[in-house]
Amino acid sequence: MKVEQLFTGCLAEMAYYVESNGEVAIIDPLRETEPYLKMAEANGAKIKYIFLTHFHADFVSGQVDLAKKTGAKIIFGPNATAKYDIYVGKDGEDFPLGDGKITLLHTPGHTMESSSYLITDEDGNTPCVLSGDCLFIGDVGRPDLAVKSDLTQADLAGHLYDSLRNKIMTLPDDIIVYPNHGAGSACGKNMSSETFDTLGNQKKTNYALRADMTKEEFIKEVTTGLKTPPQYFPLNVMLNKNGADKTYDEILSKGTTPLDAATFKELSEQKDIMVIDTRTKEAYSENGTVPGAWWIGLNGSFAPWVGALIVDVNKKVIFIVDDEAKAHEAVTRFSRIGFDNTLGYLAGGGLSDWIAHGYEIDKIGSISAAGFEKKMNNGEVEVALDVRKETEYLSEHIKGIENFPLDTIKQNFAEIKTDKTYYLHCASGYRSLIAASIFKANGVENVVDIRGGFKDLSETDLPKTDYVCPTTLL
Repeated sequence: MKVEQLFTGCLAEMAYYVESNGEVAIIDPLRETEPYLKMAEANGAKIKYIFLTHFHADFVSGQVDLAKKTGAKIIFGPNATAKYDIYVGKDGEDFPLGDGKITLLHTPGHTMESSSYLITDEDGNTPCVLSGDCLFIGDVGRPDLAVKSDLTQADLAGHLYDSLRNKIMTLPDDIIVYPNHGAGSACGKNMSSETFDTLGNQKKTNYALRADMTKEEFIKEVTTGLKTPPQYFPLNVMLNKNGADKTYDEILSKGTTPLDAATFKELSEQKDIMVIDTRTKEAYSENGTVPGAWWIGLNGSFAPWVGALIVDVNKKVIFIVDDEAKAHEAVTRFSRIGFDNTLGYLAGGGLSDWIAHGYEIDKIGSISAAGFEKKMNNGEVEVALDVRKETEYLSEHIKGIENFPLDTIKQNFAEIKTDKTYYLHCASGYRSLIAASIFKANGVENVVDIRGGFKDLSETDLPKTDYVCPTTLL
């Protein structure tokens, strides 16, 4: 039995390819089908099943397109309903795969249809369990994403407790746990950067698997400290339940249309169209961008930030890439979270065609940490903002710099005065450049990104705070 973990860093998501004697199961596929088709073809195998651990909130899964291309059966756990053909499996049901099998373990709690999949190999051994969003490495799935009027997050947390104790923790200690997400995902509170572990080690190190933990303690622990989920989560759930209007191939064909500078400019000036610059930090900072464009670089957590910051998932988007080869990647990443209305990109890659036409360019100011330190000491800084998460800020920050988290920028932007000069930083420079581009696009002419972020600022002599407990702020 071959089990291969397919990790997608920008989403912190793990899909799985399971094969035995020419038959394949794909678990939690991403939207693009080509990688799975190529893997099966290379191995002379046929995709028989597409298993979903649950209806995902943080990405649009690719089961419908993949089933159409392969004839594979789409399988969910109990309680699942969808507007396309699925097979709803039973708790404990076996699905033969080659000379082995996959057993559905209903593990509700993250959602009510959530299920894990136990792998049994050709020799009758159970080397691993695919735990979906029930059990992560170092954490468990958050119990607030499927709350309905008759079901509270405490109810879901109680189901999760039972699922872990009765279905997962009864498995052998040496079994490998393969979860659906890792560090960086918003589907848990504090996941490990490790992508798999033995169940025995998780029992020793994962707070939620403490042997003497009562259900009441568990419910309190997993429901405390939950941040509001990104606004695109419920939209992705609905896409995964109803099926998308467009296929991935249709989205890719339209989105990778090269647009000459004149056409791009005309589109960029339409109120219902948004411009996203996806190039490297260096290219964006050094060369400027199209007026009104937001910068969200592909070399980072692109899709989650697009989903968190752009309110309307149906928004029409045109975009800028470093080179034409990146257009395919950009459209793919947009589509993974349901942004299916990409109309094309600035032809040629970069801004060469735009500049050749003599069109206007917007630029963000930039300063080193040492340069910022000098300005602070000389009293030349009007407003400085730290755009990291509140928890990062409370852990340690530069005195005199206020917290203005990027993930709540939409709610708080009314506080920003367009006639002031703002200096922004995050941890290393990715989020602050996103924030700076949003400031610029919303009329703040003087905005400066502090290169290297808190990492470089912490090496200056600027005074820093110690840890501040949130309760002291009340």
